[in-house]
Amino acid sequence: MSHLRILLADDHTVVRQGLRKVLEEQQDWEVVAEAADGRQAVRLSEEFKPDVTILDIAMPLLNGIEATRQIARRVPSTRIIVLSMHADEAYVGQVLQAGAVGYLLKDSAADDLIQAVSEVARGKSFFSPMIARVMLDEYVRQGKDKVISDPYESLSQREREIVQLIAEAKTNKEIAHLLKISPTTVETHRAHIMEKLGLHSAAEIVLFAVRRGVIR
Repeated sequence: MSHLRILLADDHTVVRQGLRKVLEEQQDWEVVAEAADGRQAVRLSEEFKPDVTILDIAMPLLNGIEATRQIARRVPSTRIIVLSMHADEAYVGQVLQAGAVGYLLKDSAADDLIQAVSEVARGKSFFSPMIARVMLDEYVRQGKDKVISDPYESLSQREREIVQLIAEAKTNKEIAHLLKISPTTVETHRAHIMEKLGLHSAAEIVLFAVRRGVIR
């Protein structure tokens, strides 16, 4: 690939600046867009159709896993790498099922980032060395179509979006405005979410979201 177009998404400006510097030191690599939250990342991916998208797993408004799901569906040509502080199997499994092909720990060396982008741009996968062997073996063994016994997976895309926004203390009115739906529809989704997850209040939704890694 002679010219590689990259989208960066991280809610910390300093992190994005550092990643951009490392990436654009490579010949013919260009960061074509930057996003500060998950929703912006999805929108910019559709607009710029980058070759590689690099997403932080923990972003406001739409976390990296949900953003990965949407980008993978809307812009299937882009190859997605997720950045995370977590070397936990559960996170990696969710990321892979969402459609990412790379998982890089945020404390990885710059050389790992370059290698990750190079590998996924060539149609391969990449995992930080610390977790590559364990997670790749587990993923291959279980298969991509493994059924996850996780109530969160029973939620629709819209319901997962609303879980995050509730956990970020958004009101029904604010959620309705952001998602361009009515407050009544938000309330209906909220009821379905609590029923599916076995929860009884907004506070329990927040606690669930924190434990599940939907928000920090």
